[in-house]
Amino acid sequence: MKQGLKFFSSWSTKVFSFLLAVAVVLIVEFSNISNRVVTIPLSVALPDGLVAESLVPETVDIVISGSEQLIYLVDPSIINAYADFSDVDNSGIARVPVVLDFNQDVFRQSSISVKAQPSSVRILFSFGE
Repeated sequence: MKQGLKFFSSWSTKVFSFLLAVAVVLIVEFSNISNRVVTIPLSVALPDGLVAESLVPETVDIVISGSEQLIYLVDPSIINAYADFSDVDNSGIARVPVVLDFNQDVFRQSSISVKAQPSSVRILFSFGE
């Protein structure tokens, strides 16, 4: 009977030890995550009847995050980026997201994430003369 009570007598120490172990595991797991920034071409679809007054971006940076051993094995040429302004129908500044096209299943299995930076682009349009 006394051994059962002895187990529960130091519960705060056991909870603290458990939380400390979880924190160490999380720190080790997340400290191995690295980022790789690569610049790739950006395909931009412009609307008919409107003229781009500002610069049309030609490239976009992508951030590849994951294990340092894996992110440098990623071939950036398999990732395509595009921005579709074809639905814009009035003058002014339009903003659209940068869409990345790649085989997401391969990256998910390897715990690699790919994001565009910036995640959207904007262009100033006016009516053509």
